[in-house]
Amino acid sequence: MSGGNSSGSKQVYLKVNQITEVQKQDVFLKDIGKVSCQDPVLQNKCSCIKVKTIRENQEKRYVEDVMDIIEKIQQLDSNAQVDNLGEIDYIIDYLPPKRPKLAWQWIKTIFVCIISFCGAAFAIMTFNNDASVMSLFQELYQLVMGKEPSGFTILEASYSIGLAVGIIIFFNHFAKWKLNTDPTPIEVQMRTYEEDICKTLIENNGRKEKEVDVT
Repeated sequence: MSGGNSSGSKQVYLKVNQITEVQKQDVFLKDIGKVSCQDPVLQNKCSCIKVKTIRENQEKRYVEDVMDIIEKIQQLDSNAQVDNLGEIDYIIDYLPPKRPKLAWQWIKTIFVCIISFCGAAFAIMTFNNDASVMSLFQELYQLVMGKEPSGFTILEASYSIGLAVGIIIFFNHFAKWKLNTDPTPIEVQMRTYEEDICKTLIENNGRKEKEVDVT
């Protein structure tokens, strides 16, 4: 929403994040976005606008409309011309402050690691069985060496090492180290998943008052 260059008008640039996690029940504009204006006094006033007061002290996501913020800015100064550079609808993700439960976090982390390890191992073994990888290695060994393998060979060792190295390179992540500055495939998928969640919350909020819902 932008205004003309009339005399006395003050241009305010507004950029609100799509989703912001907060732990305070009083949410101000500076908590969820940025404001820029040549008038420093007006800019500070805009940043301190209270956009929402959360009444329920429980985890919840609130879908809000940026038009409410624009109206509050114009109430501060009738000459303010607001240019919205961010989201039209945005989400406030409220998480009430609570003491970290380190023991529970470690339990969840260990559980996820075990499930991921067992699931990945099962998937790899299933693929190897379906593709008859061991039979293929035996045939390759006999073709090159001229005799049947008597047990574990260099082919199995190379395959195992190469599989681990390939996974590390593909996921671009090992412990605290990254091979380059590119986001990992997991990070990309998590961001895509987060965007889909935000889009669904906003669309569902728009359908709240409608009788027909395809879902």
